[in-house]
Amino acid sequence: MLFFVADEDFDRRIVRGLIRRSANLELVRAQDVGLLGAGDEKLLEWASDNNRVVLTHDRRTMWPRC
Repeated sequence: MLFFVADEDFDRRIVRGLIRRSANLELVRAQDVGLLGAGDEKLLEWASDNNRVVLTHDRRTMWPRC
């Protein structure tokens, strides 16, 4: 099973839709785990420590440059 964390700017409609379609989905929002306003590095560290995949729309700072 995959575990996810959505960053605070991730579209709420997508989060709600995912949860509605799969009640047993392991998805938390950054604000649910005390990371409201935290920087990308802090979120990535938390996700790594908790074996979570980060859901984000932030291509500028989260994706490596090619």
